[in-house]
Amino acid sequence: MSKYIIGIDTGGTYTDAVLLDAADKRVLATAKEPTTHHRLALSTGRALRTLLQKSGVNKDHVSRLALSTTLATNAVIEKKGARVAAFVIGYVKHFRLPITATIFIKGGHDIHGKEEEPLDINNIVDTIQGIRNDVDTYAVCSAMSMINSSHELVTEKAISMIDPKPVFCSHTISQHAGMRERTATAALHAKLMPLMQDFIAGVQAAMIENKLHCPVFLIAGNGTQVSINDATQQAGITVASGPACSAGFGAAQGIQHALVVDVGGTTTDIAMIENGETALSPEGCQVGDWQTHVEAVDMFTGGVGGDSHVLVDANGKINLGPGRVIPLSMAKGFPECESWLGAELKSKCISLLPKFDARKEDDPIIYALAANGPSTADTIRQKTGFSGVPLDKRLEQLSRNQIILETGFTPTDALHVLKKIKIGDTLRAQAGAEILAGLLGMNVKSFCTTIIEMTEIRIENLLIDYVIHRYWGKSLTGFISTRNDQPVLDVQFSIKIPLIGIGAAARYFLPRVAKRLGTTVKFPDYCEVGNGVGAALLGLEKS
Repeated sequence: MSKYIIGIDTGGTYTDAVLLDAADKRVLATAKEPTTHHRLALSTGRALRTLLQKSGVNKDHVSRLALSTTLATNAVIEKKGARVAAFVIGYVKHFRLPITATIFIKGGHDIHGKEEEPLDINNIVDTIQGIRNDVDTYAVCSAMSMINSSHELVTEKAISMIDPKPVFCSHTISQHAGMRERTATAALHAKLMPLMQDFIAGVQAAMIENKLHCPVFLIAGNGTQVSINDATQQAGITVASGPACSAGFGAAQGIQHALVVDVGGTTTDIAMIENGETALSPEGCQVGDWQTHVEAVDMFTGGVGGDSHVLVDANGKINLGPGRVIPLSMAKGFPECESWLGAELKSKCISLLPKFDARKEDDPIIYALAANGPSTADTIRQKTGFSGVPLDKRLEQLSRNQIILETGFTPTDALHVLKKIKIGDTLRAQAGAEILAGLLGMNVKSFCTTIIEMTEIRIENLLIDYVIHRYWGKSLTGFISTRNDQPVLDVQFSIKIPLIGIGAAARYFLPRVAKRLGTTVKFPDYCEVGNGVGAALLGLEKS
């Protein structure tokens, strides 16, 4: 009896599904559906249903389902996910993490596990009382807790008695030295746990709907398989799930040395193939501002993709990303952009998710959106009095909690206007381009070409920075991003190995990136759903 394996990749823009013959690794069917963030079971269910209908295989012959997701990576880059407070216990140089609060507490142990100073439990209790309404989860990291975890365990107990929210202790997920990295690893697990719960629930609901009963595994950032029953408590290991599957797909192409570049809607992910195999990071992965002890493929992620938000500021400067919005060409249920699109606070339109019951909420922003319909941040400011940082943070929270949708102009819209693609409403993209180009005194073609070039340059800079960081351990992000602005010094880079492009948007951005870097780019068969193929291939290894 033939057995099949299904690979599903849930990205910020699309959910891809692939069905492989387990015997010869042939792709038998593929499916691509827009990701429904407010209810992941919808997009996952549609992708599964399309896949099974196209392939015509017997559901009972599907031996397993392998999952990949870039949702965790996207959440980190977009500064979304759960609000985390981290307790750092012991003598340590203070540091900052991109979380709600980092609190330094007296206590900790030495390298022999002997207590250096008693745990300041009173400070912990007082702090919890003050922050409990502003956080969703907690992380705890104590000095040398991998030798003696007692201070972490006492802190965990204290938190649970005052605020019964999830707590992640560093000794359970990292046995390496380095307080900052261990704290970041625990905080990353805490930040991503609610997201992973929603993702797994959506997959399980989609499987029930499609009457699939096979084992389900999530591909971790190091390419190994994790049962979905364990994935929630190990949420941080999923942060490089998408890049791991990208690398798995790239390694299957038979090229000895290459850079795998996955251009998605929200992010661009880069991984390395060395000697025909996926390269792993020896010190743990770095995603955005997070350096962790999470074992993962040697990868780099940047907040640029086909759906990066294009904003024109008050000074007439174009800003691209890292936030993602629904492209104008793909947005449904929003008013025509002629009625709202502009600079700064008018750069995107915000609406409540369909079927969201605003009557249950006591929130002025939700009330304003319910009363006035889709609105810009400028309109919300006028109706509610919220402005500046408080308004930004509240809108970020509503987006994180999947209560609102946002649309605006993106590189995907620029591609529509330039007639490179036609997967949505070109007229809406054209209207948006005309408005923003008018603000800048540009013609529409020049404006859209500029957006595409900005996207390409951002991807090019990510590639250069990744290679420098990999081989020299340094990040030159500030220099690389401004090198073309130097009045005297001209610096050109070239890459000696080819690129492998993955993702629906890759064909439209990578050819010119490769040319500028003096290399070539290959787009293998099924590269548009490469992560789904990679998930299935990695899922096969132990089946």
